[in-house]
Amino acid sequence: MRKYIKFSIALLVLATIVSCSDKRERQLQYMPDMYVAVPYEADAEKGNTGASSNLKPVAGTIARGNVPYEYADTNADYEKAKTVLKSPLVQDDANLEQGKKMYTIYCVSCHGKKGDGNGYLSQADKFAGIPSYKDRDITEGSIYHVIMYGKNLMGSHSSQLTNKERWQIVQYVGQLRNDLLK
Repeated sequence: MRKYIKFSIALLVLATIVSCSDKRERQLQYMPDMYVAVPYEADAEKGNTGASSNLKPVAGTIARGNVPYEYADTNADYEKAKTVLKSPLVQDDANLEQGKKMYTIYCVSCHGKKGDGNGYLSQADKFAGIPSYKDRDITEGSIYHVIMYGKNLMGSHSSQLTNKERWQIVQYVGQLRNDLLK
């Protein structure tokens, strides 16, 4: 028992000496990776290839799932899109149903369920002058162009919708406009 007490006291004295030594110098490192970080630079050259890990894409590269839109955000290109641009999708019930779903998410708050410009935000007097689809001379191309770039108070929705979803909304807006004109 005395040996155990002597051993415990010796261990306590040794721990005190190690822990109470000079605080300005690093003592024992039990897990060196925690103290010394492995250097890493994101833009550093890799091996002999000379390729950086953070290169910009090659000019003209198109991300997967994106379709280039050749019309600029100008009045001239708006008019051009209005007359030339047509939907590549087949008009069927599946596309109209998906267009209605996307319209309900992104458009109904301003344009209303019927497309009459009487949405939630218009009723709450947040925005004034939201047009009805029947009062506008719109085509598939002009609707798509406005979704891409926005117009007046309406902002662009191109980043929230895929190319296919935009065209599905265009089909549904066309149906709403036809219903309003009846």
